[in-house]
Amino acid sequence: MSAVNDTKLKSVIFLLSGLPGHRDAHLWISIPFCFMYVISIVGNSVILFIVKTDPSLHEPMYIFLSMLAITDLGISITTIPTILGIYLFNSREISLDACLAQLFFIHLLQCTESSLLLLMAFDRFIAIRNPLRYASILTLPRIAKMGLVAVLRAMVIILPLPFLLKRFRYCQANVLFNSYCMHREVMTMACLDITVNIIYGLFTKLLTMGLDSLLIFLSYVMILKTVLSITSHKECLRALNTCVSHLCVLLLFYTPEISLTVIHSFGKGSYPLLQILLGYIALLLPPLMNPIVYSMKIKHLRLRIIRIFIKRRVSSPPGS
Repeated sequence: MSAVNDTKLKSVIFLLSGLPGHRDAHLWISIPFCFMYVISIVGNSVILFIVKTDPSLHEPMYIFLSMLAITDLGISITTIPTILGIYLFNSREISLDACLAQLFFIHLLQCTESSLLLLMAFDRFIAIRNPLRYASILTLPRIAKMGLVAVLRAMVIILPLPFLLKRFRYCQANVLFNSYCMHREVMTMACLDITVNIIYGLFTKLLTMGLDSLLIFLSYVMILKTVLSITSHKECLRALNTCVSHLCVLLLFYTPEISLTVIHSFGKGSYPLLQILLGYIALLLPPLMNPIVYSMKIKHLRLRIIRIFIKRRVSSPPGS
């Protein structure tokens, strides 16, 4: 009997769905997805290249930004095979092991990104509260340790998820609404009691994004308190301006995630199309918009990007 169960477990196949539509419609839908992936990969790669090659950008803020770019690249690469596979090639099947691997990396990278956003809030707090000791507090070895702790924390919290799902037998239709695998949706396909998974899934949300968002809020309360104590109006606006890009990135990351959590908690399976769209926004919008937001708001980074493209254009031969 156990051999039969093992065989059934190994042969589990999930069917991915995504946005409704016929084959021809999916080809048109794939165009904006391809565009978003190209912009995301190129934008984050350019950020990494500039920070690596320009010694003047080897500062805490830019190092945290490069860590965020690596995380966004990871999210894009993790979701490309299934999302573009559906809309370009109508490839909907995914094995249990591949599904568990994808959901592990998606949740791992999202948890890591949440931690990095918290570290970037801490970076802004130190820069505004104690600018004279900024470089001595956030040294390169200390930043490396903080990044390592963020990854290890995400690994410890997310690692149990695929193992909790692996123990189930899946005897339903196994049709997923999304174009990728997420813990919340895969566990509903199981035949057995999923109470443990529900509790642990809620625990991971509270321990990662819930705790991080609370600490980020407290950081900005202290930042605002410090800024309001500055007597010079010009210096006050200048200090606040350094936080604008980070605040935009926070809204891009947390707004769709919080909206999805509310819908799943109180919607009880309603608004499936809205859930699919919010899922795409939560996964694809931050990697797309983060490099754009930072390159527009940070003057030094923007000038460096413009200089690269102007130099490449000048160095290219006429008529090429």
